[in-house]
Amino acid sequence: MNGVVVCHGSSVVRDRLVAAAHGVPGLAPVRSAASAEELLVLARRAAPTIVLLDAHLPGTGPVEAIRRLRTVSDGTTVVMLAVPGDEVALDRAIHLGARGYLAPDVGVPELAAVFAHLTTGPVVHPRVDGVMAAASSSTRAPATASVPIASIGSRSPVSGTAEVVLTKRELEVLTGMSNGRSNSQIGAELFLSEDTVKTHARRLFRKLGAADRAQAVAIGIRRGLIR
Repeated sequence: MNGVVVCHGSSVVRDRLVAAAHGVPGLAPVRSAASAEELLVLARRAAPTIVLLDAHLPGTGPVEAIRRLRTVSDGTTVVMLAVPGDEVALDRAIHLGARGYLAPDVGVPELAAVFAHLTTGPVVHPRVDGVMAAASSSTRAPATASVPIASIGSRSPVSGTAEVVLTKRELEVLTGMSNGRSNSQIGAELFLSEDTVKTHARRLFRKLGAADRAQAVAIGIRRGLIR
């Protein structure tokens, strides 16, 4: 096992997934990247066994990231971090060999189940704890296929279809969180006191049904509130 690389544009989501991956026995080393360029640097040093890849990766994007990764490490398994509505990007990723999809707020038990499945050999479209994993290269879905996105890891009461409406300030605070800003940094950027930022944070947590920053960001990405 050459470990896993978490490649995601949001520092909050990235750090949360790294922490979750550290909780899976036998998965080390766990590394992180914020862009395709950083991912390739890490892959050249030591090709990872698994890459968790943001379906909305900034810069070159996930599809180009997979293409470049294949030139460095063709044996690395890629699992997309995706939300409902990402079907087009995922179809293209599957065509290039991505093995499946996970929600950005996936937890340790789900990660453990997925990694155990991925390291025991390919099976045609198995469902493992809510994960729809693609088959081996001989049975990959074509680029035009419609493959359902797994929706796992979130225990939020709004993880279904109920509409969530955040105020402009709440969205700004949530965006700041997704960029890894502290409450004081968000306050400085928005010309608000830290206490006011905390008040907005508590309100958006309640609306999203989130227990903490990481879950709020993950739910916000899943619901299309932030990118």
